[in-house]
Amino acid sequence: MPEYSVSSLAKLIDNFNKISGISRKTAKRIAYSILKMSNHQVDEFAESIIKTKQTIRYCKICCNFTDKEVCSICSDNARNKGIICVVEDPKDVEAFEKSKEYNFTYHVLHGTISPLNGVGPDQLCIKELIHRIKENAKEIIMACNPTVEGEATSMYIYKIIKPFGVKVTRLAYGIPIGANLEYADEATLYRAIQGRGQI
Repeated sequence: MPEYSVSSLAKLIDNFNKISGISRKTAKRIAYSILKMSNHQVDEFAESIIKTKQTIRYCKICCNFTDKEVCSICSDNARNKGIICVVEDPKDVEAFEKSKEYNFTYHVLHGTISPLNGVGPDQLCIKELIHRIKENAKEIIMACNPTVEGEATSMYIYKIIKPFGVKVTRLAYGIPIGANLEYADEATLYRAIQGRGQI
């Protein structure tokens, strides 16, 4: 007996399954939920995806996602522009910002150095970070995830910026090895920042 399949639905499920963090089971649930939406809701949903993809870009200063030339954090005059917290991913910025405890700025690398996955330093936003350090940086907080790749990336950046004489600190290990910053609660992030040490 042939297997039951609806090609357009199967393709929709396949496309959701391509999104990082969405399992086949979750992709199926999302696809079936969309089928229950009205045509207007589906149009809005599709339009929001297209608009986001067309309008979101990298901030010209910190490389975080923004829909303007400079993001709201970099354009905030109340921020301490001399302290730059270096993170792997835009989601990590959100994790820190949830606590509303910090007034530093950020720099988003958009990944980590991972030779096994074909990711080298040139594919990350490291050149932009060096440019900022030359301007007015007083302290760089290395806040990469505590993984092998995160550690390797932190050490690579440290070696490059050491000659500039800027203070380089790292998160204290209130965050467990192998964890992702986006899943850390505010209290853990706060302790990690407060207990940071110089590299």
